[in-house]
Amino acid sequence: MIPKTTHMRREIDEIPQAVARLLDGSAAVLTEAGRGIRERDPSFVVTVARGSSDHAATFMKYAVELTAGLAVASVGPSIASIYGAKLKLAGSACLAISQSGKSPDIVAMAETARAGGALTVGITNTADSPLARASDFAIDILAGPERSVAATKTFVNSAVAGLALMAHCTGDDRLLAALARLPEHFSKAIACDWMALAGALETPQSLFILGRGPSAAMADEAALKFKETCGMHAEAYSAAEVIHGPLALVGPGFPVLALAARDASEPSVAEAADNLAGKGAAVFVTSDKAKSAARLPHVATGHPLTDPLTLIVSFYGFVEAFARHRGLDPDVPRNLRKVTETV
Repeated sequence: MIPKTTHMRREIDEIPQAVARLLDGSAAVLTEAGRGIRERDPSFVVTVARGSSDHAATFMKYAVELTAGLAVASVGPSIASIYGAKLKLAGSACLAISQSGKSPDIVAMAETARAGGALTVGITNTADSPLARASDFAIDILAGPERSVAATKTFVNSAVAGLALMAHCTGDDRLLAALARLPEHFSKAIACDWMALAGALETPQSLFILGRGPSAAMADEAALKFKETCGMHAEAYSAAEVIHGPLALVGPGFPVLALAARDASEPSVAEAADNLAGKGAAVFVTSDKAKSAARLPHVATGHPLTDPLTLIVSFYGFVEAFARHRGLDPDVPRNLRKVTETV
């Protein structure tokens, strides 16, 4: 029996309060860590994460490159835990993200990065965790307990923590002001109804999810959530890449969700959505610039880096409802458990 209100739904509804709690309760350490990165003046940044946390890291890659002009690379945790390699990271900063803060491979890579000369910042939902202890700065995202296997509020809070970190690092008052308005925007995003998608997903067993720039990370996260909660295959692509090899899979009725944020990439995402709709695909896009694709309601935040986050919050509300629509309990996906500790 599927509960009327799932853990996942309750946690989606908690996102505005969780973000407000983070911005208030971890303000001091975010400021301190941002100052620490600024004083280190790194030549580059590396990220360490897996799963939804890695999608938050991908979002951070774009945010750091766009705000600070620093190249960002993702480092495979197995480099330290399995291969025992030592990386030369002097003059860098390392952002390690883990909800539990105790996955051995993430912790090992953070320790290796620190030993290799990186200034290490741990972003975690568990204050007294091995990752927190392995980091120069430990940021508690203060999301509160998350019981659903599918991460929602911890993903959003991790991404918001990363944005706040960079806003303090670069002295970006406009971004800080946009972050302060996020709880209000998230409340509106939760109320957006995307169930128009459901009809296009009744028969197909797969779909494409598109994004570009920071919204590409949201596409990655959305594709994972389709697999986790709905038992349905979804593949994330850049709106710039889908017109190449992946286009061979697109036929009449093939479902496509295009996540367009209000930033410089919006026209190209809307154009890709319209091109796919012209080939008979069932395309839904979060942009008023699209002419042929169906438009989904969305919440504009007034800042290009916070705008993608309202999209994933609206998506979370949809995918939880769609899982129940398919007769599935999103809290108990097949073969999965809440914390996976990889070595």
